[in-house]
Amino acid sequence: MTMNITSETPKKIRAVLVDDEQLARQVLREFVAAHADMEIVAECSNGFEAVKAVTEQKPDLIFLDVQMPKLDGFEVLELIGRETAVVFVTAYDNYAIKAFEVHAVDYLLKPFSSDRFDAALTRAKQRLSGAATQKTPAAADLAASARPPAQYLDRIAVREGSQVSIIPVAKLDYAEAQDDYVALASAGKKHLKQQTISNLETSLDPARFMRIHRSYIVNLERVAKVEPYGKDTHVAVLSTGVQIPVSRAGYARLKTFLDR
Repeated sequence: MTMNITSETPKKIRAVLVDDEQLARQVLREFVAAHADMEIVAECSNGFEAVKAVTEQKPDLIFLDVQMPKLDGFEVLELIGRETAVVFVTAYDNYAIKAFEVHAVDYLLKPFSSDRFDAALTRAKQRLSGAATQKTPAAADLAASARPPAQYLDRIAVREGSQVSIIPVAKLDYAEAQDDYVALASAGKKHLKQQTISNLETSLDPARFMRIHRSYIVNLERVAKVEPYGKDTHVAVLSTGVQIPVSRAGYARLKTFLDR
């Protein structure tokens, strides 16, 4: 009796390398090459390329630089979601390191050795195999804890398909809650972002933005006036002509600001 034994080729771990420095990507490439079970499916030199590559390639693992121009690692993580395992790559930063340790995310501190890379890769593989219960934390929480105290957002990144739009916070008119999303109104357009309005509120400078209703945050520079609207209710009229409902608590806060 003859038995046919077939062995399937183990599926390789598909990885994306993201770093704006070519030398840093080369180091990562060489370290990855030492692992036969790894396959690099894309290399990206900026955050925009990273979002596009992850959307199209759907990799298992990302080595993600934190400090990048235009779109940093936290913004990339926020836009790609939590399904892909992430190992952050960073230069020394007290707040970022603390954030990674608090949220149990592995990271590589530049410059790192092959041994340190292997240790990070082992943790990533454990997560991919289901041996680790840790999930990539919510990007907004990670980014918030990585920011120094009293440092607020100066831009908001929004993904629409594989395209990314950057909204300068100074150009944000208001934000409206829509379940687990916020609609960001800017320059006559609305951009939908998966984020709670409470989370967004903590990221914005309270000297410039105010929660005037449970569903609305407004840019105080856009408020032209506040008018009565029915019995015991008010609306904020923006310089654009848009009217936004104001709650009782919101009216009290807004009136204090306008009476200064």
